[in-house]
Amino acid sequence: MKKNLLLTLVLCLLAQWSVAQAPKWVEKAKRAVFSVVTYDENDKILNTGNGFFVTEDGIALSDYSLFKGAQRAVVINSEGAQMPVDVILGANDMYDVVKFRVAISGKKVPALVVSTTAPAVGTSVYLLPYSTQKDRSYTAGQVKEESKVEEKFHYYTLDMHLKDKMVSCPVMTVDGQVFGLAQKSSGKDTATICYAVGADYAMEQKVSPLSFNDHTLSSIGIKKALPDTEEQALVFLYMASAQLTPEKYAELLNDFIAQYPNSADGYLRRANSQMYLSKETDSMDKVAADMDKALEVALKKDDAYFNRAKLIYNYQLGKPETTYKDWTYDKAIEEVRKAIAIEELPVYVQLEGDIQFAKKDYAAAFENYQKVNATNLVSPATFFSAAKTKELMEAAPEEILVLMDSCIAHCPQPFTEENAPYLLERAQMRINAGQARGAMLDYDEYYKAVRGNVNDVFYYYREQASFQAKQFQRALDDMAKAIELNPKELTYRSELAVVNIRVGRNEEAIKVLKDALEIDPKYAEAYRLIGVAQLQLKQNKEACASFAKAKELGDPNVDALIEKHCK
Repeated sequence: MKKNLLLTLVLCLLAQWSVAQAPKWVEKAKRAVFSVVTYDENDKILNTGNGFFVTEDGIALSDYSLFKGAQRAVVINSEGAQMPVDVILGANDMYDVVKFRVAISGKKVPALVVSTTAPAVGTSVYLLPYSTQKDRSYTAGQVKEESKVEEKFHYYTLDMHLKDKMVSCPVMTVDGQVFGLAQKSSGKDTATICYAVGADYAMEQKVSPLSFNDHTLSSIGIKKALPDTEEQALVFLYMASAQLTPEKYAELLNDFIAQYPNSADGYLRRANSQMYLSKETDSMDKVAADMDKALEVALKKDDAYFNRAKLIYNYQLGKPETTYKDWTYDKAIEEVRKAIAIEELPVYVQLEGDIQFAKKDYAAAFENYQKVNATNLVSPATFFSAAKTKELMEAAPEEILVLMDSCIAHCPQPFTEENAPYLLERAQMRINAGQARGAMLDYDEYYKAVRGNVNDVFYYYREQASFQAKQFQRALDDMAKAIELNPKELTYRSELAVVNIRVGRNEEAIKVLKDALEIDPKYAEAYRLIGVAQLQLKQNKEACASFAKAKELGDPNVDALIEKHCK
């Protein structure tokens, strides 16, 4: 009995000694430690854990596992007050760390100072658990091992017992600075050994321009921070624009403008986004206000005028039911000319040409396109614009073809799928200029550029060129291929019959046309062409009967044949 009493007394004295020996900074430092509760998409509790503040404006550290899959999270500080997690600043799944900011409504929070040096092996260290009690309780231990993470950060093995509820609590140096986040023990000796990832490594986590596609960050549903610089944030916006809904992207733009209020790009992008979401007057007022603000803050006023012109131009291309204020093509030209007055960049001149093209002022558009073609902005696209403008001006086919040749000459060799459509355009222009053989060769180049990935329409058009170039076997082969790909298209069967008649294969032509009539017995053109083939076979009586059937079915082109051969 006396022994038990003595043991109890000793334990009490040891406990008092432990508290007495607790560093003075423990009670204050523990106010920076908090509990974290994360919630899933159904707003049910997902996980609970710990974390701590590292800056007085609410930046904090915790473990990534706690946040994986979370749609929202709150922290509960040492006084029991709840604060929502506002934004994720960075994360790493391999070392299980996350950095985030808590919304603190302008108030400062107790924060720990991150140590700039790693504690040496054998040094005493302290783990501070989360507690709503004002006490100096802690867990003491020593640094057993220290290793490097990415050559300049630290990872620690500690002689310290760690309970599950202590994961992501701060591990402190003797002078009260945090150097690590406690992590789960994975080895056999879990009673005396635990681990800590360096707080310096956790602090380095950040959002980069390419983080939008980062699986670790995307697995957290809470809003992510923008990168630290405007240039990087703009790249991040670009990456996000193709993957977010318009509404979510609009929220991201609002965050960008809040973080970079003097960036003209933010206002211009928000104006574009808002315009595509709604063209109602109230929405357009917001668009116009953002455009005005962009011009106000822009360092390069010409760039701002150019973007204003482009936005108005795109607005008009959308064919609004009623035009907003003075947002016409003329207004767009007025804005881009302000840009050109400051600096006549080729891209500005190109836009003026595009607007004039939309206005059907083809002469003015062509003049601007030719200006661009004389600059370093020249490309297949700029010569193509000039060629199409000349075509709409009803210029001679040879004039148009000269521009199209320049377009093709500026394409990289060998042709790519990106530039292959220009070959199709030149092929048609060569047909118009009576250069059927050249057109056929363009179709061949296109076929190679797209590695044979073509449809029935391609074979039909190439057949037209081959036929005019008197390459009849190629024409027959192409029409056979078109019919194979689209057997219900009657035009292809008629065209195949025409080629067969042209080379004297009249019986084959009649067979092809009868196959067409199996598909549609009222296909009038088939009867007319059967009649033509029958004439070639000296079957005049049968031909006239075929012509009569074509007329009965409403063929408008058969009257001349009846007049000539059936009177």
